[in-house]
Amino acid sequence: MITAGREAWTGRLLLILMMAVTLLPFLSLFVTALHPSGTYPAGLAWPDDPQWDNFLRAFEAANMGELLKSSVLIVLGVVPVSILLGTMAGFAIGHLRVIGGRVIFLLFVLGLTLPFEGIITPLYYQIRDMGLLNTRWAIILPLIGLFMPFSVFWMRAHFVNMPGELSESARMDGANVWQLFRRIHVPLAMPAISSLGILLFLWTWNQFLLAIVLVDDPAKRTMSGALGAFQGQWGTDIPLLCAGSLLILTPTLVIFLIFQRHFVKALLQGSLKG
Repeated sequence: MITAGREAWTGRLLLILMMAVTLLPFLSLFVTALHPSGTYPAGLAWPDDPQWDNFLRAFEAANMGELLKSSVLIVLGVVPVSILLGTMAGFAIGHLRVIGGRVIFLLFVLGLTLPFEGIITPLYYQIRDMGLLNTRWAIILPLIGLFMPFSVFWMRAHFVNMPGELSESARMDGANVWQLFRRIHVPLAMPAISSLGILLFLWTWNQFLLAIVLVDDPAKRTMSGALGAFQGQWGTDIPLLCAGSLLILTPTLVIFLIFQRHFVKALLQGSLKG
């Protein structure tokens, strides 16, 4: 009993420590955002006169209203297509066991090792030759391709654990492959699909590198591209930068809090079946 109690208290202390380490950067952003614009706050000192209007000024300075619309359009162009293609490919590789599926899956796994920074230069010239520079397609199309390896890897991990007897029973009832996929396996895969959608939304919404390099018009970038508005010729407005960062983080935090149950359910489902 004493040992179990010590382990419980140790676990609680570790959780509190991890929570503090996680929340400290957000606390620092929030406190810094309340300092007067143009200053360089040090530490976590609470300002004498909190500037709550910094959030409104940051929203207006970065033209976040237009960026919000642009980010929504980019997310709508990337996430549904990535989920559809990743789910279909994961089903084919993980459950149907198509010929050459292992080789194809290994190629997708190799794609996970490609960093965005390593392919940005050839990607720029390719997008330029396609005539898509300075358009939202310059962000949407590369992100769909770059997200495919993870999407396939994620969905295959779900479908590979589905019992074959389920598909055999459906085939005996006259279901073809498409009906098997759409009416049986997709509903059962909704936790994995939902969690994949959350991850893709977060990664698309926070995409900064492709937006800065491939799109010159600030109004056609993602929300993260708004951070460049606070970088001046002679310096950076730190309080407004922190306020803008919190405004950008807010939608992703809300989405995660709303769908966190689906995310946790998918992770637990994988751990139980793994």
